[in-house]
Amino acid sequence: MSNSKSLFSRPASAYYLILGSVVALSALGLVMVLSASSVTALNESGNSFAIVLRQGLFLLLSVGVAWVAMKLRAELWVPVARVSLVVSALLLILPQVPGLGKTVGGNTNWIGIGSFTLQPSEFAKFGIIIWCALRLRIHDNKSEQGLVSNAAPLIVPGILIIMVLILLGRDLGTAVVVAGIVGGVLFIAGIPMKVFAILGAGIGSAFAFLILTSSNRMNRFSAFFDPFADENYKGVGWQQAHSIMGLASGGPFGTGLGSSKQKWGNLPAAHTDFIFSVIGEELGLLGTIAVLTLFALLILGIFRVALRANNSFERYACAGVGCWLSFQVILNIGTVISVMPVVGVTLPFISYGGSSLLATFLAIGFVLGVMRRDPEIAAEIKERKAVRAARG
Repeated sequence: MSNSKSLFSRPASAYYLILGSVVALSALGLVMVLSASSVTALNESGNSFAIVLRQGLFLLLSVGVAWVAMKLRAELWVPVARVSLVVSALLLILPQVPGLGKTVGGNTNWIGIGSFTLQPSEFAKFGIIIWCALRLRIHDNKSEQGLVSNAAPLIVPGILIIMVLILLGRDLGTAVVVAGIVGGVLFIAGIPMKVFAILGAGIGSAFAFLILTSSNRMNRFSAFFDPFADENYKGVGWQQAHSIMGLASGGPFGTGLGSSKQKWGNLPAAHTDFIFSVIGEELGLLGTIAVLTLFALLILGIFRVALRANNSFERYACAGVGCWLSFQVILNIGTVISVMPVVGVTLPFISYGGSSLLATFLAIGFVLGVMRRDPEIAAEIKERKAVRAARG
């Protein structure tokens, strides 16, 4: 027990926690994308490996992006953060450009580049995080000087622009994730609870209005209460009903890797938004618990980095990344187990999607870079490398 306690109390423990969980989640994701996508890939292209090969290519690119982000000097992130709101806004405008934007699943939030499609909103999430972190640094500096400062006015106007651009593409799922990120970092920044409650009520009212004024969203919202009801099962409840069937049929140990029945046309988006259901069916309750444990360790590690960060910009940026992953995991799994309406967000590192992989690895690279710039952590990593080299 004492060895375990000393291991987790070491400065570099969070570094290995993040690195190990990301590697495990990405490897599992590649295996599960192969399993969940093989039927779809065979029907679409005649090659069962077509989709997983694309995922593998994006994973290699993502590792390169993470490495660059990790090595980027701290002083270079600040000018990037200054323009990241504008860049994020421009990215979100691209899908609305005729001839460039693509509509997928009713949302116009994709752009086509040759045979590939990219989702700019995934990269905008990280841009928003570092922009918010920079604005909150201004708030902290004013507070340290004894000046009156409120974090909300520094952030909310810019985020409202971003939210409008996201909703132009009818992407309510991304809007909910962004709202969660911003709410999380504002809470961490310590804004008055009265202001937090007002902002929460305003955002909640806006989302309620968007749901009430869309028959499709209303149907989705009502269906998750009982996807097996006669009026829901053959329509908007089909996806969640078959997701629950897949999870239920897996039992404690699963039916075996590759043996899912729901992926044979019954479960739409089996390799993207509903891949967690395939994990539950094939790997059982133990598989789903393993995934949840890996995400918990990853998010714990990220927040530990935020607590240890040397400056407020890095602290808020790392906390924002932790909020992003937390909210997205909750939304995705909540949809899969039918405790939330279908909002269409991916499961980070596991679901098929090049944009999601690239953006999340970019964020992880930033977090690892923050750690490697910490003198104590850098010294411990160097020491461990020397020990391994001596043993080898």
